[in-house]
Amino acid sequence: MVNLVAAQKPLLHRLMKMAGVKHHTVEIEPGTVMNFWVPTETVKKPKKGEKEPKILSKPTKPVLVLIHGFAAEGIVTWQFQVGALTKKYSVYIPDLLFFGSSTTDKPDRSPKFQAECLVTGLKKLGVEKCKVVGFSYGGMVTFKIAELYPDMVEAMVVSGSILAMTDSISESTLSSIGFTSSSELLLPSSVEGLKALLAVATYRKLWFPGRLHKDFLEVMFTDRKERAELLEGLVISNKDETIPSFRQKIHLLWGENDQIFNLQLAQNMKEQLGDNATFQGITKAGHLVHLERPCVYNRCLKRFLASLP
Repeated sequence: MVNLVAAQKPLLHRLMKMAGVKHHTVEIEPGTVMNFWVPTETVKKPKKGEKEPKILSKPTKPVLVLIHGFAAEGIVTWQFQVGALTKKYSVYIPDLLFFGSSTTDKPDRSPKFQAECLVTGLKKLGVEKCKVVGFSYGGMVTFKIAELYPDMVEAMVVSGSILAMTDSISESTLSSIGFTSSSELLLPSSVEGLKALLAVATYRKLWFPGRLHKDFLEVMFTDRKERAELLEGLVISNKDETIPSFRQKIHLLWGENDQIFNLQLAQNMKEQLGDNATFQGITKAGHLVHLERPCVYNRCLKRFLASLP
């Protein structure tokens, strides 16, 4: 039987190409590869006998990097944002390690390793400066990139995320939404589990046929062992938590009904980040704010980006 989610992928790929981005694979180091969707104008077709296209030029517009969360790969996460942004920005959408076809044979599962690999890939693609948008797990990677590479990251927008997943935040967050572990929440193995994830991630109740839930599970929740290790690599002890001193402008763009990382966590983080941080809430939206209210989200995002020097 045809997997309906898999069958829709070629259509999504065509839509991305129409929006001005195309797929490109980068070898980060031997044993580690990352998939990116990159501006079409930076890539030329492979010559006869060549397997992979080559980078033709550096980006021609200000660079914007969109980093996905834990439940889906890059272009699935940002499908409603890409077309709204490519006219003014050179948009890069990576698949983090163990999402899409990005993979590594290295044992490191930390956000720091994700950040280092992602930046290596961007540099190989000719990116020297960028603004970064991160959602959920991708937000934690975004903070790590900005901390490690302050000269590269000019500004960042973070939605539904935190600086680091401490023991106490992990326990209180999971307890408040009725889950016993991050894997139970973010790596559902059944239709019922996926429905439970969607119920806490959205403001409005979404209805899909059970068949579509099953197909989504098969396509989007691969590399389960490695992803479980990524979740384990996220949690740090409370005593190890430090607040980096970011010099970049940081905009926290939040669904006001986010049940996973609620408004109180967002406000606390704004206070921790200091004067460089601003906060904006979007009503009638949950954790998946960019998918639930894409038009409002896109307007808010573009307004912040336009305000930057």
